[in-house]
Amino acid sequence: MIDVILGNLPLLFSPIEDSIMPSGHVDNLAVSMALSSLAFVFVLLVGRPYIAFLRRNKVGKQIRIEEPEGHSSKTGTPTMGGLMITLPVVVLTLVFNLSGRLSMLLPLGVLIGTAILGAVDDRMNLVGGSKTGMTARFKMAWLLLFSVITAVILHFPLDLSAMNVPFLGRYELGLLYIPIAVFVIAGTANAVNLTDGLDALAGGTAAVAFVAFGIIAFLQGQVHVVTFCFAMSGAILGFLWFNAHPAQVFMGDTGSLSLGAALATAAFMTGQWLLLPVVGFVFVAVTLSVILQVLYFKSTGGKRLFRMAPLHLHFELKGWSETQITIRFWLIGMLAGLLGVALAMV
Repeated sequence: MIDVILGNLPLLFSPIEDSIMPSGHVDNLAVSMALSSLAFVFVLLVGRPYIAFLRRNKVGKQIRIEEPEGHSSKTGTPTMGGLMITLPVVVLTLVFNLSGRLSMLLPLGVLIGTAILGAVDDRMNLVGGSKTGMTARFKMAWLLLFSVITAVILHFPLDLSAMNVPFLGRYELGLLYIPIAVFVIAGTANAVNLTDGLDALAGGTAAVAFVAFGIIAFLQGQVHVVTFCFAMSGAILGFLWFNAHPAQVFMGDTGSLSLGAALATAAFMTGQWLLLPVVGFVFVAVTLSVILQVLYFKSTGGKRLFRMAPLHLHFELKGWSETQITIRFWLIGMLAGLLGVALAMV
């Protein structure tokens, strides 16, 4: 059965793909899982002193006036916590996950580049600052630039150009692959960014998504992608230790933009990027709620489809507690991840 499943997976990924199901595959999975645990412990060790450093330097987040009234108490909470995720993944990848597979520099570069972009935006959006962050157009321009570079590397040096459709098989896209990749990578980064509105919401759903694509990569024998995804999930879980309600630190754009872009890049490296909307169903639902709210508001002359967008704020205004929303969205994310893995096997 496994042979049949794997026969439908992309076989032209030789520049980045390990041999399908090598003899040491299970042992390599154990190493990946161990590195995930190591990333978790790494974040736990650096978390408290890093948060103390942020507090001393008054790196506190401003809360927008239009957010629910209950969010005002979050003003001044340390932000830029995304660095707690990025740092261990960078270290572990450089030490354990580059040997014989320099293609892993791509998701690593995406993670670092978008984290820097997010950090600059976070730095401009601190309590007491004179600015409220980058303009949306400026930030999107940089995000699109990173996405274009990533898409070109995926298509040319790594020779990726296909789309895998569940039940139907693999289809070559040629140069059309590049604009699609740009749209998906930038879109996923923004979707995770929009989801980052409640304590532990974006982090928990992103951790599940990385595990799902780690499993998909495992089925393909892409050990290095497995290791990257599991290291990401371990680091995110370590961050959630401090981000659980009431949060001691926020990931900020430093974390949300980099998590989304890195997740999309890993998905493209597996060839199963079409499953991103399935695995990341929560991110899609949140993003659609914003789009629909704007369109409905403009078309009806000021009426609202949701009490507030993004979607999680709508449920908060309906009376759900922050913890209820987060856990229920996590549950949906877990089921979506399981479905995505299942679809990758047919």
